[in-house]
Amino acid sequence: MPNILYSPLRQWGSALALACGLLSGAPAQATPPPANAASAASATAWPGNSVYQLNATLTDQDGKSFAWQRHSGKPVLLSMFYSSCKFVCPMLIDTMALTQAALSPAQRAQLDLLLITFDPARDDVSKLHGVAQAHGLDTQQWTLARTDSSSVRKIAATLGIQYRLLADGEFNHTTMLVLLDGAGRIVATTRKMGSADPAFVQQLKQTLDAARPSAP
Repeated sequence: MPNILYSPLRQWGSALALACGLLSGAPAQATPPPANAASAASATAWPGNSVYQLNATLTDQDGKSFAWQRHSGKPVLLSMFYSSCKFVCPMLIDTMALTQAALSPAQRAQLDLLLITFDPARDDVSKLHGVAQAHGLDTQQWTLARTDSSSVRKIAATLGIQYRLLADGEFNHTTMLVLLDGAGRIVATTRKMGSADPAFVQQLKQTLDAARPSAP
């Protein structure tokens, strides 16, 4: 059976509510993005199962700050990693690249890819830039990002990714690819590494095709 999970709302719904402060006794509502988000995003009331309810500011491999919701409006393939990881994280990045390569050129043009570090204390902008260069990533579509440690925890919780800092500075963490639709809803996940997961690729293609603007 493919190692893939569709619409995993039960697994991450409670974590999303906790991360967004929705378990404080107030009724759960869609939370608008922060004031510094793009104007179109700032007016959006996100669906109740959207990870974009979470407000966070990130910095990319070029030192540019952006809102967590910046990639809304199109499908996003994302995961979390850290640069000093010697085996699993490089494999994760290669698996993302293989998944992207399994798409048609038109589908690839519709997809954003996002990697967020667990380790903002050590993964500064130059480290992220170096990872992008080492893997030959096209930063027109790939974003490698860092944020504050509190936001790292919240983003990981919304995505259903677990991690733990070890005494030697390494991390134990979930190795998983996550597909979001344009509204920030989790469409599918996979933990298959080393090659593209066929079932996940099929779901990705369907999501991209459904998001493609209709011809006039």
